Amino acid sequence: MYSEPMSGIPPDSAAPMALQDRAMADLRYIRETLATATAFTALSGIGFVAIGIGALLTFGIAGQVEDPRLRLAVWVADAALSVAMGAASSAWKARRLGHSLLSGPFRKFLMGLAPAIVAGAVLTAAALQWGALDRLPAVWLLLYGCGLIAAGAFSIPVVPLMGGCFLVLGAVAAFAPASWGPVLLALGFAGLHGVFGLLIARHYGG
Repeated sequence: MYSEPMSGIPPDSAAPMALQDRAMADLRYIRETLATATAFTALSGIGFVAIGIGALLTFGIAGQVEDPRLRLAVWVADAALSVAMGAASSAWKARRLGHSLLSGPFRKFLMGLAPAIVAGAVLTAAALQWGALDRLPAVWLLLYGCGLIAAGAFSIPVVPLMGGCFLVLGAVAAFAPASWGPVLLALGFAGLHGVFGLLIARHYGG
């Protein structure tokens, strides 16, 4: 005995539609997995903006200090605070995106940036011992630029571009009068962090 199907959709069409939806979902998952496996995308633009604001405040405070060693201490304190803010903001963004800071891309990013940071710390201590504090702006800008370019190979495209801008400022600082050093530091660690932080926040999810 023949009976009409309960729905208006032919019985044979439901299965192919379900398979097509499942295949599209699988493809989206594969694309997202490949993207997060090759690039550290949880770098926080908001964190960069906060670091830039901190550097601008540091520039103002350090400008009121006459003792070069105390000025250095102010900038070093800002650097330590910047590392903490960067880590905290990236952890917040990673959690919001459902990623982990313990992922392979983050480790690669950190391994690209860390050597430059360590080298900067060593050369800062050496400059303090040698009495060559006026050359530190060039050292910091150049090394940070190198670190961003290296780490940017495992992150979003604007990171190595920002690193290149730091290299340009560092090259200027290397040959400019020592009095330009604080201004160039502000242009880099306040200005570039602010500009690129806003770009990252707008185009890469915060």
